[in-house]
Amino acid sequence: MASRASKTKARTRGPSLREDGTVDDATLRRQLRRLDRLYPDADCALVHRNPFELLVATILSAQTTDKAVNKVTPELFRRFPTPEALASASQEEVEAIIRTIGFYRTKAKNIRGAAKMLVERFGGKVPDRLEELIQLPGVARKTANVVLGVAFGKAEGIVVDTHVLRLSNRLGFVRAKTPVEAERQLMERIPRRRWIKISHQLIWHGRLVCKARKPACDTCALAPDCPSAEVG
Repeated sequence: MASRASKTKARTRGPSLREDGTVDDATLRRQLRRLDRLYPDADCALVHRNPFELLVATILSAQTTDKAVNKVTPELFRRFPTPEALASASQEEVEAIIRTIGFYRTKAKNIRGAAKMLVERFGGKVPDRLEELIQLPGVARKTANVVLGVAFGKAEGIVVDTHVLRLSNRLGFVRAKTPVEAERQLMERIPRRRWIKISHQLIWHGRLVCKARKPACDTCALAPDCPSAEVG
C-alpha cells in the first residue's frame, strides 16, 4: 500500500479550484459520482415508522447522536405512539424516558409542544410544507428538511448538520462558516434531484472516514480531488 506521503506527492497538482477557493464544477461532479458509488443507499439513521416518529426523533437528535436517540425512541413510541398520546403525556413521564440524551428537559418540552400543535392545528398529521413545519416547537430549517426529504420525498433544501458543514468545506464544495451559508451555496451548486441524497452521503462519509479530528485521508476515495487531503 502506498504511504500517505507518496499519495500526497503523486497528487502535486490537486483539484482545480475557482477564484473563491471552491472546486470547479467538473471536480464537484466527479466527487458526487464517487459518493454515489460509496453510498448508493445512504439514508437517515434515525429509526422510525412514520412521519410523526421521524419528526420526534429528529427533534431529539439535536446535539445528540442518532445512536443515542434510537435507544430511547422504542420505549417512547410504545408509550406514546400518536401525537394525541404524546400531547397528553406529562413532562415528567417524557423526561423519564429520554433522560439519557442531551438537553432532555428542553427536548421533552419541545416534543410535547410539537405533538400538541399537530393535534390542535394540523389534525394530528405532520405537515408536508416547510413554512408549517418550522412553526412547531423544536423545529428549525434543518429538522424540517429532514422530515420533508425522508418522510415525504420533498427536496425543499439540503440538511446541513455538523458533518455536512465540515465535509462540504473540506471538499471545497463551499466556503461557508455557518449551516445557513453552506446550505445556500450547496443548493446553488448541486442539482435539486440530489438535495436529499447528498446530505445522507456526506453524513455517512463524515462518520466513517472524514472524521472531525482524525480524517482517514490515506484510505479516502475522495482524496484525489479533495483540497484538504493532507490534513489529519
